[in-house]
Amino acid sequence: MSFRDLRNFTEMMRALGYPRLISMENFRTPNFTLVAEILIWLVKRYEPQMDIPTDVDTESDRIFFIKAVAQFMATKAHIKVNTKRLYQADGYAVKEMLKITSVLYSAMKTKQMALGELIEEDNSKFKFDLSSRVSDLKAARQLASEVTSKGASLYDLLGKEVDLREMRTAAIARPLEINETEKALRAAIKEVLQSVEETKDMLSNVVSDETSLDAKIEKKKQELERNRKRLQTLQSVRPAFMDEYEKIEEDLQKQYETFVEKFRNLCFLESQLDEYHRLEQERFEEAENMMRMMQHVLREEEEERDLTRSSLKDEDSDMDVPEDEGSDSDMDESRPSKPRPTQNGIMAGRRARFIGNMQGGDSDETEDSEIDVDEDDEDDDEGEEEEGKDLEDNSLEGPGSRGARPSKGGMRPPLLEESDNDF
Repeated sequence: MSFRDLRNFTEMMRALGYPRLISMENFRTPNFTLVAEILIWLVKRYEPQMDIPTDVDTESDRIFFIKAVAQFMATKAHIKVNTKRLYQADGYAVKEMLKITSVLYSAMKTKQMALGELIEEDNSKFKFDLSSRVSDLKAARQLASEVTSKGASLYDLLGKEVDLREMRTAAIARPLEINETEKALRAAIKEVLQSVEETKDMLSNVVSDETSLDAKIEKKKQELERNRKRLQTLQSVRPAFMDEYEKIEEDLQKQYETFVEKFRNLCFLESQLDEYHRLEQERFEEAENMMRMMQHVLREEEEERDLTRSSLKDEDSDMDVPEDEGSDSDMDESRPSKPRPTQNGIMAGRRARFIGNMQGGDSDETEDSEIDVDEDDEDDDEGEEEEGKDLEDNSLEGPGSRGARPSKGGMRPPLLEESDNDF
């Protein structure tokens, strides 16, 4: 059953003038009363004088009613319906009833269209509308196909009529012989008696089979009763190993509880150990990062110290004055009386060296002063070498030992506070 069929059926019944309102929900479940009312109404619509039994209380009455309706529709309306589906009284019955309602609905539509055509012909005889005759063309085409098929079947039957006529006339013309009739009747009676004997034998066999089956059933019942009693005795008797089994079961329960407790403790300790390893790893990574930072800082300080040493050596080499035998005026111009420059306060405690003489004098005095200056330069070079060694020793000994050791030419501040050796 489809929703479309149910909708078409309800619309057709409403158009045909069925007095009761049919809902699409009436056929969700079997409703034989409603189906019977609809079938009676449809039959009355076909043949008002038709007498059909309306009693559908018992199963036999329903079957008789469905058969009567199906026979009427087959003989009068040439409509073949499925009695099994009609008896179901659900959506499948709607399909069968739709065959009847569709014929009535088409007849009604044809009549209405014929009346409408007559009215239109009266109003305008010269107006011709092909769209209004489409249904008539379809009906005519269908009737023509039915006439053709029925004519073909009738022609075939009439073709066999020649042979059938001869056989019929021969059978009618043959004289009736009492002996042959008597023989035929005796043969039929004999066959009936044989069938009756066979039926009696079957009935006797059924009785014997029934007695044998009753004996088997009684035997099985007795066996079942014995088995039930044996089962009850087995259930009432306590096995010998039951006490030991219960004791072992109690021990197993205790062992299981102990195992669960130890397993839970083990899981907790493993989680704590994992947490400890994680914290240790984080500390180790932090220490490594700090070591890298300290190494980087010390490397930068070492580079600065190397740069400072190289700058000091460059300045000392620039400040060294070569010996010259020129005049006093040339010496005064080439050797100005300026102190040696220092960087970062390293040479703050040393004596300033002056070349030449601030006052005029003899050449002998000038030569003596130059000799003194040369000796001072040699002493300064030796002092610088000793100071370099002292700086290296101080870097190894620490800032306290460097502050306690004086250098030549005065107290000198430490170059660096930390070194790689301290690390």
